[in-house]
Amino acid sequence: MAQILAGDIRKGTTFEYKSGVYTVVEFQHVKPGKGAAFVRTTLKNVVTGQVLSDETFNPTAKLETAQVETKKMTYSYNDGEFYYFMDDEFNLTPLNRSQVEDALKYIRENDVVTVRFLYDNAFSVEPENFVELKVIEAEPGVKGNTATNVTKAAKVETGAVFQVPMFVNEGDTIRIDTRTGEYMSRV
Repeated sequence: MAQILAGDIRKGTTFEYKSGVYTVVEFQHVKPGKGAAFVRTTLKNVVTGQVLSDETFNPTAKLETAQVETKKMTYSYNDGEFYYFMDDEFNLTPLNRSQVEDALKYIRENDVVTVRFLYDNAFSVEPENFVELKVIEAEPGVKGNTATNVTKAAKVETGAVFQVPMFVNEGDTIRIDTRTGEYMSRV
């Protein structure tokens, strides 16, 4: 099995740890004034959803990588309990809310996403890096208020709320970076 050094892990890295498979949610390389450097992480079990916060590793520690497969799929529909994703052969894969929760604010029906699988079991959904969503609710901009760092809340068609510049109006389509949740531009 392949290994990775703890100093090389990044957000999204998946590895075996404490008899489970975890993905890195957050990481920080720490170099204290005294003592050895270490990597502080927040990990999420890909099967159970259990979160381990403040797990630390020596940067030279070797971790067993987990064989994670990814597949492009289309978000089909939600039946109230499960979210269904379809592959190129029209096979449906149901996922529960906790498995898709992070992606829901960025995806609509018929959007293409990346579904991650571990041992043929789907465990997470990742939207494209940039998505374009229509603004359905926003306070009107005040004429003359064009300061570049002033923002307001805008609700998009998925129901999520993002901070946008004052000139964005209801009905506009905006581009969002799904990795940071930040407004990029008006389309």
